[in-house]
Amino acid sequence: MRTVIQRVRHASVSVEGKEVSSIGQGLLILLGIESADTEEDIQWLCRKVLALRIFDDTDGVMNRSVIDVAGDIIVVSQFTLFASYKKGNRPSWIRAAGHEHAIPMYERFVEVLSQGLGRSVGTGVFGAEMQVEIINDGPVTICMDTKNKE
Repeated sequence: MRTVIQRVRHASVSVEGKEVSSIGQGLLILLGIESADTEEDIQWLCRKVLALRIFDDTDGVMNRSVIDVAGDIIVVSQFTLFASYKKGNRPSWIRAAGHEHAIPMYERFVEVLSQGLGRSVGTGVFGAEMQVEIINDGPVTICMDTKNKE
């Protein structure tokens, strides 16, 4: 699994001009899933996301998690995170999981994240053409890959 995690002041997702999710302070997570991803990847990534200390404390130091600040989360499926651009100029997404694997993994990721957060996590619409609006906070952007745990 690959993610791009952005600390936001506001984020929303729309499909065909209709808003499907919206949050204030929190995290926007773009999530890419590959065929090799498992439940272990979901558990590791959800633990990391929920504990990630990227929100300011009273001294202005990034020392608080999304849970600590009572922030919200939106998760948007993003198969293009697995773009292969090694050969030529047209990216290939051969490593991105097909719907039969990706949809249940995406839904499980949202479920585990919601359980850890203690409330529902917003989502986009899997496979839809979405418009994502964000107001970055910082900006703070972190990329994670469960196959490359740095």
